[in-house]
Amino acid sequence: MHLEPRPPTTGAAALAAPLLAAGGAIAFTLAVCAALVPWAGAPVGAAYAALVDGGFGSSFAWSETLTRATPLILTGLAAAVAFRAHFYNIGAEGQLYLGALAAVAVGGLHAGSGWNLPLPLLFAGLWLAAMAAGALWLLLAAVARTRFGVDEVVTTLLANFIVLLFVSWMLDRPMKDPLALGWPQSVALNPEFELPKLIERTRVHAGLLLALVAALAVWAVMKFTALGFEMRAVGANRAAARFAGIPVERTVLKTALISGALAGLAGAVEVAGRAGYVTLDMSPGYGYAGIVVAMLAALNPLAVVAAAIFIAGMFVGADSMSRAVGVPTYIADVIVAVALLATLVATLLVRYRVRWR
Repeated sequence: MHLEPRPPTTGAAALAAPLLAAGGAIAFTLAVCAALVPWAGAPVGAAYAALVDGGFGSSFAWSETLTRATPLILTGLAAAVAFRAHFYNIGAEGQLYLGALAAVAVGGLHAGSGWNLPLPLLFAGLWLAAMAAGALWLLLAAVARTRFGVDEVVTTLLANFIVLLFVSWMLDRPMKDPLALGWPQSVALNPEFELPKLIERTRVHAGLLLALVAALAVWAVMKFTALGFEMRAVGANRAAARFAGIPVERTVLKTALISGALAGLAGAVEVAGRAGYVTLDMSPGYGYAGIVVAMLAALNPLAVVAAAIFIAGMFVGADSMSRAVGVPTYIADVIVAVALLATLVATLLVRYRVRWR
């Protein structure tokens, strides 16, 4: 068996191919996971109905799905940007926590006024600090990759654990909230800096709009700018890009700065929009789930939005499914994992045809 590239298609066929691939991947995923639900002692139809209804079946369900999708959009963009240049950022989880910690350091310590600066300036500063924290942390791995050839998968993955230990120390010592009754959490963000709610009596906040703007901005950069072309060229063929005069190492460093800044921004959005302070369980794995989001979206920044909403809906719906029919919430993890594998295979089959010898 070997793979041959399919001839290029145009018009309706080019548009229909990825849609059919996505539909086939979803159908395959539901079929595979339908075999697992009975093992939990629940009917398949009732379980899937509860899953969809819990994630998308009401205004409350949509509000929870969009709330959880907001940081996933940003971490998905962080992964998509880095992966497009073949720089594999697995450390968005740690960059998210550093961004959240930096945001509280600027907008929370001394009630957000300990820097003797006007509140509008502090508000802008907390976002810049969050993005800078994530960007500079990832820049270390990028320098190690470009200067010493150190695999960024290893360095960014291990950096997550370093960050969590650092955050744990900060929450127990310098940034510990004295009013938390010994609970390891940071001081609260100044209420003046909290993001407004988009819908009353829900948790949907203005961070969703910020994430959508970020997706549009990343798409525009990737499609219309010289930097976007350089990133795509480096990702497609690094040797050819260098031969064409593209500064490969510099492009990787720029990519790392953008990717880390997006992940750090996700941390600031979570603090300012939902949590109000930093805890060690603030993120249920948004940084790692962002990788799945990016892959499901085929690294397309606009498709990241849809993929993030799908992943968030599965996680939110799994909670409802567990309460309704007693199916473990881990089924959602299986659905997401199978959907990722099915999407990758479907994408491969769209681009290549299988020949048997």
